Amino acid sequence: MSSPSIEAPRAGRISPKYTRSGSGKGNFEMIAWLFMRISGALLVILIFTHLFVNLMVGDGIHAVDFGFVAGKWASPLWQVWDLVMLWLAMLHGTNGVRTIINDYAEKNSTRMWLKTVLYSAAVVIIVLGTLVIFTFDPCPANATLDQLPSFCPAP
Repeated sequence: MSSPSIEAPRAGRISPKYTRSGSGKGNFEMIAWLFMRISGALLVILIFTHLFVNLMVGDGIHAVDFGFVAGKWASPLWQVWDLVMLWLAMLHGTNGVRTIINDYAEKNSTRMWLKTVLYSAAVVIIVLGTLVIFTFDPCPANATLDQLPSFCPAP
């Protein structure tokens, strides 16, 4: 029985199977990879704290209604908390789907169109979510008494 022969490397070097390109894409991909790890860890903390406060503290899930959300969003802390959660979740998810598109879309044109749709959807959701968080007013000034929730002061 003979052992397979292994070709000795020339001058002590093994030739690589691939070569690195000089493009700046590698730096972006490294930052995107790092963002995924950091944002994922932050999202775990943000989401579990959000769930704990909403579902376990006080009356629990039975207290979650329009008034509960309105009361939470009256505080700048919870507005910023939900905003950070929205932005991180959307950017984290968009980056993950971008990676999947890059891995599986074979044609450059397909990849470009899929990422255009992805980025457009992400921007629309982030902008609309941010507007909702900061412009939400459960007691609008021009509403009649029968349109106002019970916790709003009478006009």
